[in-house]
Amino acid sequence: MPGNKAVVKTGNEKSISPAVIKRLPRYYRYLGDLLKNDVVRISSKELSQRMNVTASQIRQDLNNFGGFGQQGYGYNVEYLYNEMGKILGLDRTNNIIIVGAGNLGQALANNQDFDSNGFKIIGLFDVNPRLIGMTVRGVEVYDIDMLETFLKEHEVMIAALTLPKSKAVKVAEQLVDLGIKALWNFAPVDLHFSEDILVENVHLAESIMTLSYRIHSQNQ
Repeated sequence: MPGNKAVVKTGNEKSISPAVIKRLPRYYRYLGDLLKNDVVRISSKELSQRMNVTASQIRQDLNNFGGFGQQGYGYNVEYLYNEMGKILGLDRTNNIIIVGAGNLGQALANNQDFDSNGFKIIGLFDVNPRLIGMTVRGVEVYDIDMLETFLKEHEVMIAALTLPKSKAVKVAEQLVDLGIKALWNFAPVDLHFSEDILVENVHLAESIMTLSYRIHSQNQ
């Protein structure tokens, strides 16, 4: 899948596999919980017991970015948390727009976790005249015809799509034409673009189907 299966390279041109990248937010979340509980340092073994990931896997993952640990000491939790935030790009503000201001779009806009992690939702867009002009947690819903003007006036890092399948591809293409380089897609369709356009396809229905399979396979 163009743009989704390619490895990522660090500043020293070392390739990082998608599997490692998908684990980074979990590390960040668990380290944040440790900080809240005043844990100063932790070993890879202790972290592995909390995360249900092997200590060897943790060391291998972190070694992709420099290691961060000290023999006989483990990891300084606050330092590793801050460094992990930098790796994930959370040490800067990432502006987001949401296209589709229905229930899912409004739920995303109401998620306060985004603010605390450096993601700032600055606009919602829709075609429904009943939604245009309303605000969601202080963020205005604009007519989708305002997209081009809005994107010229604001620096936007990510566009989230909470649209029906029938509209998602056309709107995604429009966003890319307007300069958007990263799409967070919740529509029930896989988006495909060239490798310079980053796409994260999130299929909620597939996730619940996976859970359903596990439930019913246990009962057989």
